Amino acid sequence: MNTLLAESLLFPFAEYWAFYAGFTAFVFVLLALDLGVFHRKAHAVSMKEATAWTGIWMTLAVVFCGLLWWYCDYRFPQPDRVDSVLAAGYDTPAQAAREVALQFLTGYVVEQSLSVDNMFVFVVIFGFFSIPATLQHRVLFYGILGALAFRAVFIAIGAALIQYKVVVIVFGAFLIFTGIKIIFAPEREADPEKNPILKLLRRWIPLTPKLHGQQFLVKEQALDPHGTGVKALRWVGTPLFVALCMIEVSDIVFAVDSVPAIFAVTKEPFIVFTSNVFAILGLRSLYFLLAGAHDKFHMLKYGLGIVLVFVGVKMTMPESWYPTSWDGHFPMGWSLAFIVGVIGGSMVLSVVFPKKHAAATH
Repeated sequence: MNTLLAESLLFPFAEYWAFYAGFTAFVFVLLALDLGVFHRKAHAVSMKEATAWTGIWMTLAVVFCGLLWWYCDYRFPQPDRVDSVLAAGYDTPAQAAREVALQFLTGYVVEQSLSVDNMFVFVVIFGFFSIPATLQHRVLFYGILGALAFRAVFIAIGAALIQYKVVVIVFGAFLIFTGIKIIFAPEREADPEKNPILKLLRRWIPLTPKLHGQQFLVKEQALDPHGTGVKALRWVGTPLFVALCMIEVSDIVFAVDSVPAIFAVTKEPFIVFTSNVFAILGLRSLYFLLAGAHDKFHMLKYGLGIVLVFVGVKMTMPESWYPTSWDGHFPMGWSLAFIVGVIGGSMVLSVVFPKKHAAATH
């Protein structure tokens, strides 16, 4: 059974393009309501508000998971879909529906868990450029738009490549290497000043250290470069613009790890795309919830590293190594339980055994 190729038969793009379009439109409606109604006025997001919005985004993801399971349970048993479901290696349409729902939920948890580490990078970026709390949501909102676009490109490329076994092995080996590196790498405070992206921005675009409200780009007067002494208007980037660029680049680097990790959960692009989108939608509220918790969850990096190693091993392990009853793959329910247990356990241990220097300051 060619599992890599077969699983993609469940949601062929030619048949489900309307689902993609409808889901994308739904996401844009949510984003329009978010910025145009709920966050129309710039303000500092409180812990209470961040907690509420995190709960809302997670609830939407769970509701979508339930609707996806309901749809598959209804659609897969129909005569024109049964053959493709069985060809995908599932014993019954009901089993396929449950597996799809578990794949979505596991992919969502993986993406949400791995994104936590990226939140702390955002903290450093905002602190370095002195972005006030009232403007951070605006930067993150437009950062999310860019992240959605880049993630769609990464998923499309990954879906095309993942059908080749050698690519799967390479992705898996990369995740194992990255996970081990995260576990054993010493903790170092990121220094945006040394970031090559910032150096390129300074070379290509005039920048100003002065904030101009919610503006990313503003016009300022500058002397004519030809030496005439005449002042001319030019576009310059504000600290909001620089912070946005740095966050976009950070997300691209983050996607290099997260997208292959989710393809270890499922080879179905539709599930990868929807689980990624729901996780990305919750990044802003998750950021405000965790912004000050870097030292509190100092063991989280070990949990993230273990998860990456786990999914990497899943991608590289030959099907013949699994017990016969597992049908050539690690049970999805067990995968979800392991990932949740490792991430949750690392957070609990962080609270039980706090950093020594953090405890000493109190």
